[in-house]
Amino acid sequence: MKIMSEIQIMVVEDEIIVADDIKSSLISLGYAVCAVVSSGEEAIKKAEEENPSLVLMDIVLEGEMDGIEAAEQISKRFNIPVVYLTAHADEETLGRAKITEPFGYIIKPFDERELHTTIEMALYKHKAEEKIEHLNRVLRAIRGVNQLITREKDRDRPLWEIG
Repeated sequence: MKIMSEIQIMVVEDEIIVADDIKSSLISLGYAVCAVVSSGEEAIKKAEEENPSLVLMDIVLEGEMDGIEAAEQISKRFNIPVVYLTAHADEETLGRAKITEPFGYIIKPFDERELHTTIEMALYKHKAEEKIEHLNRVLRAIRGVNQLITREKDRDRPLWEIG
C-alpha cells in the first residue's frame, strides 16, 4: 500500500472556495493534490497527464461536460477510481452516477473523517480489483497454454485414438 504522501489526488470542482477547502482537507490528511480543475474536459486532460491515484469529482461543473460524463471517461480510459463529492443527491443524479460505478459518493458538506475513510476504501477496492483482473489474465494465459499442449499431444496420437 502506498504511503499517503505518495497518493496523488485530483480535485474536480468548479467553485474555487470549495476546491481550496477540499485541497486543504486532503493535504491535512496527508494526501498530495496533483491538480485542481474546474471542468470535465480539463479533468480528462489532467487525468491523462498526471495519472492520479484517485479523482474527487463534483457533478455540476463548468463547460459542456458534467462530472458524471467526465468520470465515466476517466474510469474507462485511464482506470482511475473516481469518488463523487457533490451536493446533489436526487434520485435522477444518483441513478446516472451509479451507472459509472464510482468508488464512493460523498454528499457536501463533508467532514474530513468521512473524506479520509471513503478515499482509503476506494483505493483499497481499486487495488483489489486490479489484483483480480491480473489473476484472471494469468488464468486465461494458463488455459491457453493448456489448450496448446492438448492440441500438440493430440497431433502426435494416431487418429483412431483421438475419437
